[in-house]
Amino acid sequence: MSYCVNPNCSSPKNASSSLLCQSCGTKLVLRDRFRIIKQIGQGGFGATFLAVEENLPGKPPCVVKQLRPSGTTPYLLNMARELFSREAETLGKIGNHPQIPRILDYFEDNERFYLVQEYVSGDTLLQEVKKNGTYSEVGVRQFLSEVMPLVQYIHDNQVIHRDIKPANLIRRSQDARLVLIDFGAVKNKVNQVPTNQVEHIVLTAYAVGTPGFAPPEQIAMRPVYASDIYAVGITCIFLLTGKNPKNLEYNPTTGEIMWEHLVNISDHLIKVLKKMLDVSIKNRYKTAKEVLRDLDIEPYLESLEGGMISQPFTDGLESTSSGSSNERSSNENISKIAAAIRAKKARNSGGISATTNDPARRYSHFNNKNSNINQGTSLERKLDSQSFMSAYSKGRRDFANYTLQFLRLPGINLSESNFHGTQFIKANLQGADLHNSDFGSSSLIKANLKDTDLTKAYLSNANLQDADLRGADLRYAYMSKANLRNANLCGANLTGAKITDEQLELAKTNWLTVRPNGKRSFFWNLRIDRINK
Repeated sequence: MSYCVNPNCSSPKNASSSLLCQSCGTKLVLRDRFRIIKQIGQGGFGATFLAVEENLPGKPPCVVKQLRPSGTTPYLLNMARELFSREAETLGKIGNHPQIPRILDYFEDNERFYLVQEYVSGDTLLQEVKKNGTYSEVGVRQFLSEVMPLVQYIHDNQVIHRDIKPANLIRRSQDARLVLIDFGAVKNKVNQVPTNQVEHIVLTAYAVGTPGFAPPEQIAMRPVYASDIYAVGITCIFLLTGKNPKNLEYNPTTGEIMWEHLVNISDHLIKVLKKMLDVSIKNRYKTAKEVLRDLDIEPYLESLEGGMISQPFTDGLESTSSGSSNERSSNENISKIAAAIRAKKARNSGGISATTNDPARRYSHFNNKNSNINQGTSLERKLDSQSFMSAYSKGRRDFANYTLQFLRLPGINLSESNFHGTQFIKANLQGADLHNSDFGSSSLIKANLKDTDLTKAYLSNANLQDADLRGADLRYAYMSKANLRNANLCGANLTGAKITDEQLELAKTNWLTVRPNGKRSFFWNLRIDRINK
């Protein structure tokens, strides 16, 4: 079927082979590329459609967002054009991240504006809670540990999302990772104010955001970075209670919502959430890093060991469809935390935990300086090549904070997987397909990554010291703050990669190395201490 994008069309459904709408004559294939299949959403600013890209093999799906001004006056058209341009510019700037949909095209046609993005298959957190029930404390902590580094990434790029909510967070079905969508409300120009005022205040021409999820200063058209932190905190309350924040009672004296009596969580998590939700910007967390730092698991390990679970829900690591499966998933999370507690107690007492003989259940507090420092105290699992392949063949794609050093899997396809904070020291992945995978804050010291496909991979803060990246395809990889000391990039393709000249100075390159500008080097780095003899 083809679907007409004309909002005034009386009969938008057409045959799949049609080029023009038989009802109103509107083109059904936008830009001679994107055939609209159906409408999947509608809001105050426009509509969203599912489409396919006609000119590519297999006709892959994509999402077309149409911005419809409510009138044709110059003022409204200019405001719509500003919103449209801002979203396109922002997605082009920050879209090279595994948890943000990539922008494929944008254009204006007949005073309507279109933005095309990659399609993300999966349920929103709003749909997830409706299907599976509310989250437990473990689930909320897992949510925060995954979404807060993404919020920090957005803020580091001077972007305020301004509409974080359950409906804008999709758990991608292929790898169970959270993806943040709908950047139509972003503010990407942050104006500093005098130092005697709150930092990072932004003045806007109109208030945006979703009532209940937007904090007071955002409604007053003065959003700050901490406004997104408030929205994440409110999202946590929804995950714990299943209630729309607009329906919660407010304290008439302080103006803060009253939610503590509705949840069964530790005092420690209550304290963190209350600081995220403080109506005063002065008292609220200023950065996502601060939230992650305070999410220390120690103060409530004992309560988690006792099996504190609310209603069953899918934790997203494995696909489930029945209540019993969801319950097993939640209980498995509790078991993992309990295993960590027993292992820690055994170490403190000089004993050996009964669980440490099982490689898949060997946990310890992960304090390596190359791990993701934003995640605080985390849990580590060790897998050998055989155990890893067994888990991977069963569909697992999330291996964040695992220890996979000495892994021997040359030529394997590990694309679009999560290895954030994972240890790959001396691993052999030569010729592997690793495109669009997350290696943020991972340790790849002396890893064999020769001829690997790392296109669009996320390698921010990764340690690639002494890694062999000869002939690797690193096009559009995000390598901000990655350690490349003595990494061998001879013959590697770095076209469009997010990497600095200072980083490249630490690595071995030659005339075959393609720089981020798409050109090869004319001068070979001949520093004696970098030449392999």
